[in-house]
This record gives sequence, structure tokens and C-alpha cells, in this order.
Amino acid sequence: MQKKISYIEDFESWKNEFTFYTEIKIRFSETDMIGHVNNVSPFIYFEQARIEFMMEKGIFTEKSIQTTIPIVADLQCDYLEQLYFGNVLKIYVKANSVGNSSLDIHYLGLNEEGKPCLTGRGRLVNIDVKSGTPAKFTEEERQRILS
Repeated sequence: MQKKISYIEDFESWKNEFTFYTEIKIRFSETDMIGHVNNVSPFIYFEQARIEFMMEKGIFTEKSIQTTIPIVADLQCDYLEQLYFGNVLKIYVKANSVGNSSLDIHYLGLNEEGKPCLTGRGRLVNIDVKSGTPAKFTEEERQRILS
């Protein structure tokens, strides 16, 4: 890993902490005129992986989103390798930290050769659907997110 990424202290240790991933096949509509992935598309991949991660953790369910929903407060992506139509990516997601009503999520995208091509991070805030204000995670939710 040659590029220094501000939210990653030691890349290999950071990479080894991921366990959850989802596969994404790059669609033609996600590419630009030169044939590589448009710079907005990784944010769509992150969204898909993040929702699947939260569903697995029981934080984003049909029932739960009627009362609270985690929304994106900030999101960043570091592009490490070119990506093209038809490539299959593994987008890994992990909770880096969980606060009272927010969590810091990290992302790692690996190409078909297992080479890192994307990294990212974002802050989510758990929002009460009715009031629009931050809603605290229960201790049980915090433990599920971190497990």
C-alpha cells in the first residue's frame, strides 16, 4: 500500500479486521466515457454494502426503520486502482467505532485479484424518524454493531 490514508494507521492490521463483505458487479451504466467506473459509483457500492451490513447486525430492519434510521452524516472514498465494467468487487464493511447515537463505518473494496482498489469511511447518525433528532443506540445494538 503506497498511498497514506488518514483514517488508516496500519493498512494490513486494518484490512485484517474486516469480516463482512458483499459482492458488486460493475454495470455499464456506472462507467464513464473512457470506460472506467465513474467517481460517484463507489458511494453507491458503499451504500449497498452498508445496508446489507446493518441488516445483518439487526440495525436496519423493516420494523426498526419505522422508529429510527441510521443516516449518512459524512462519507469519503479513496480511489486506489481503476475499475471497469464487468469487474466484480468485494466491498467489505466494518464498524470502526460506535458512539451514543452515531457510528463510524469503514469500507474496503478488493478487485478480483484481491488487490485493494477502494477504501472509505463515513459517519452515520441514528435518527428518530418522528422527531428528526439523534436517537441513542441501545447497549444491545452497540454490541451487535461491534460484533
